[in-house]
Amino acid sequence: MRLLKTDKARAELQPGCRSLGQRERCLLLLADGHKTLHELGAYMGEDGPRLVLQLLRAGYLVQEGPTPVAAAAADPFDGKRSLATTRMFLFDLCERMFARRAPALAASLRDALRNARDRDSMLDVCREMLDEIAHTAGPERADAIRDRIAALLPEAVSA
Repeated sequence: MRLLKTDKARAELQPGCRSLGQRERCLLLLADGHKTLHELGAYMGEDGPRLVLQLLRAGYLVQEGPTPVAAAAADPFDGKRSLATTRMFLFDLCERMFARRAPALAASLRDALRNARDRDSMLDVCREMLDEIAHTAGPERADAIRDRIAALLPEAVSA
């Protein structure tokens, strides 16, 4: 689905109106109604898709057509597998799933992720998040996220 600027984005791009960072504003400038989430996100490297999703959630961008943002986030990952990528995904997941609904839990999970100094401790936090997701959103949702995490982890590592 193609991404379009909203009136909120056009207002943000006016001279003297700056509430977003330079990277986010750059993505708004590039959103021309012809680029997809993945094409637009590719301009910013590994953080690109996450930034585009944030702009979608914040109402700066909209998708042309009926596909919801959540479906775009579930597209296959074709980037480099790494613990760092997995860790960033977990931080983003924590924000999306828990920050508004359970702020204390989100803070606890963020602290645990920050303090996770090795693969095993990071995966322990991951399991805790997946257990909470299974409890609140159902086992199917937890399984879908588990599959996504497995695609991000290096081959020798599994959740």
